[in-house]
Amino acid sequence: MRLFALVSWMVLSVSPLAAQIGNPAGLDPATRESAPGTPAPNQSNVQDRLFAQLLAAGGMAEVNAGKLAGGKAETGAIREFAQRMVQEHNKTNGELTNLAKQMNIPLPQDVDAEQKAMHEHLDKLPEGGQFDYDYMQAQVVDHQKTVQLLEWEIDQGENGDLQRFAAATLPTVFQHLQMAQEIVSRMNATAAQGAPVSPVRGER
Repeated sequence: MRLFALVSWMVLSVSPLAAQIGNPAGLDPATRESAPGTPAPNQSNVQDRLFAQLLAAGGMAEVNAGKLAGGKAETGAIREFAQRMVQEHNKTNGELTNLAKQMNIPLPQDVDAEQKAMHEHLDKLPEGGQFDYDYMQAQVVDHQKTVQLLEWEIDQGENGDLQRFAAATLPTVFQHLQMAQEIVSRMNATAAQGAPVSPVRGER
């Protein structure tokens, strides 16, 4: 995701176990307060806006990639995974859009340059093992980044609603990551045996 270089040092240093909902330490100087140290409702600070915008772009990229994989993936396991990504990220995207509207956070209308480049790369690949492998490898990386982004918002965000949304979303994204890692592990095991990289060869 674009801008991850700007936040990665913050992401890697946080722990969701230490999170504080409605974090007053994250106050932006321009934040309106309903009481000293208490942000007024329905607004966002720098952390909240960056989180929402990065997550929105990533969610769109997941849906786009999932639709592509639904038509190009060779194996049933990856097609099923891709369909789940479309359904569950669409749901998350809708929830995030509603929250962003309440806080007047403008969300991107398209994916960023890095996500677009990956989509174009996948789109140019023929159907079959190489597409499957590249798609799933990208899914592992993307979901690792999303897990870190959610943990960052849980710990560093100011808006309680966005923090609770991040906390509720994290288990699903972590499950997606585990699924992607398991599929890639199976692909690597198959490749190590000298067979094509597609997992569960012949599963259709």
